[in-house]
Amino acid sequence: MDTDIAELAAPYGGTLVDLLVPPEETQELKDYANRLPSFQLHERAVCDLELLATGGFSPLTSFMGEADYRSVLSDMRLANGIFWPIPVTLPLNPVPELRLGQDITLRDAMNNILAVLSVREIFAWNAEEEASCVIGSTNPRHPLISEMDRWGSVNVAGHLRVLALPAHFDFAHLRLTPAATRARLAVSGHGNVVAFQTRNPLHRVHEELTKRAMAHIDGSFLLHPVVGMTRPGDVDHFTRVRTYQALIDNHYPRERVHLALLPLAMRMAGPREACWHMLIRRNFGANHMIVGRDHAGPGNDSEGKPFYGPFDAQELAERHSAEIGVKVVPFDNMVYLENEQRYAPESEVAPGTKTLNISGTQAREEYLGQGRLLPSWYTRPEVAEILKESYPALDRQGICIWFTGLSGSGKSTTASILIPLLMQEGRKVTLLDGDVVRTHLSRGLGFSKEDRDLNVRRIGFVAAEIAGHGGCVVASAVSPFRTTRNDVRNMVGPDNYIEVFVDTPLEVCEARDTKGMYKAARRGEIKNFTGIDDPYEAPEHSEIVLDTVNHEPLENARTIMDYLRGRGFIR
Repeated sequence: MDTDIAELAAPYGGTLVDLLVPPEETQELKDYANRLPSFQLHERAVCDLELLATGGFSPLTSFMGEADYRSVLSDMRLANGIFWPIPVTLPLNPVPELRLGQDITLRDAMNNILAVLSVREIFAWNAEEEASCVIGSTNPRHPLISEMDRWGSVNVAGHLRVLALPAHFDFAHLRLTPAATRARLAVSGHGNVVAFQTRNPLHRVHEELTKRAMAHIDGSFLLHPVVGMTRPGDVDHFTRVRTYQALIDNHYPRERVHLALLPLAMRMAGPREACWHMLIRRNFGANHMIVGRDHAGPGNDSEGKPFYGPFDAQELAERHSAEIGVKVVPFDNMVYLENEQRYAPESEVAPGTKTLNISGTQAREEYLGQGRLLPSWYTRPEVAEILKESYPALDRQGICIWFTGLSGSGKSTTASILIPLLMQEGRKVTLLDGDVVRTHLSRGLGFSKEDRDLNVRRIGFVAAEIAGHGGCVVASAVSPFRTTRNDVRNMVGPDNYIEVFVDTPLEVCEARDTKGMYKAARRGEIKNFTGIDDPYEAPEHSEIVLDTVNHEPLENARTIMDYLRGRGFIR
């Protein structure tokens, strides 16, 4: 491009967007908003709206129109050429009330009015295209891809007037807007600021890294954790923020460290997201940022392979660093030298030197999962105590055992045997059976793909709530579509979700046909019946696969019990 880099960098960290309606106009606009068609936003759109309103997404002034959206997908730039790698859109369902020229009211999940949007564009979008461009994959194990399936089918854009920011009652003193954060950083008197993006607790290796970065730039440190949507299964932000406060109070030079919370809905988009995080932190006043290994990576796909390489994010961030106006501080792999009781970059350690390391999986399963404190060389004692309080041992954590398979495969039969076996081991169990749920929770739903997905997600929502509070859920539903099952996996949290594929051939299920439904489907009396005139997408990587032809139900139930015991979910 011929555009000067300085001109492109100007929107980041310049005059911040402020979309909030002045107080003297708020009541009149609120009265008007109450007369308009209303749309409740999902959590992701609420997070995006807040950052649009306060300037966190400056220079964006609203959800993207089609020209910006298409340009971001293909070139990582807005239509005017400004670098911007992640689409920020408002997907809604195309109902009659949604039309060009119409003002609509945007509300949160509690029906509170957030904003009025004057609709100027309505355009279709394609989930597979967006996933391919932004994520670089269409694998259904990616948390964003499994979520996309329940977004609206059209994107809406237009002039945005924000009446109120989403209400937050936790850590109110740390929820700083970009302007407030920059003002606080300015008072500290340091020209350089290094930001650290995190969705996890900080362990000793992070502490060492951030202190080295602060010394390297001779400036301030902006600890800027995401408290919006992160990767499913992450430590909740209430616990994380408490650990950050404990660390700052006891182990950092407080005059140089600034903690502020970021209400961002992460996309887990790896390299593109790393650049996006830099743009956002520029708006909050940072001119350096630590970019970690596999920054904003979602883990592994359904084949067990990482979605991104360990340094992909750093490489893309370095290429666009000058244009963004934020320098990259690479996240060098640090190891603990046991004999010297200190951390050092792995590249500086002599071959044969004894080092210690604990993976994230080990920390969750071998320490927190067993009710053990993390060692002090790995995590500060104050942090270890907070994590232990919030993370009970695995045999007291909530789990969801999700049976999927054709009608008549043996799901309910095996589940009915599993439940008393679990209760015998001290587990309190809730059964969510597909037929029972349709009677009580999903009455009125049909058997179209949309209704089936909605039914499965309702079961998943209830299962996630129960498991999130330490309960054990056994769910039994045909749940024919992979994307929807993966969405439920993310609702519950991947570490506490066990998918059981009851792999019974169609001909065996038809021969059993205890309810006579296959015969009715063959006669055409039942439409959209899974296995007959509607597809069943068999799982490719379930935790457990059961054979009900060569194994009895009790044997299969014991197989599940052995798996749970091996994972630590049963003592």
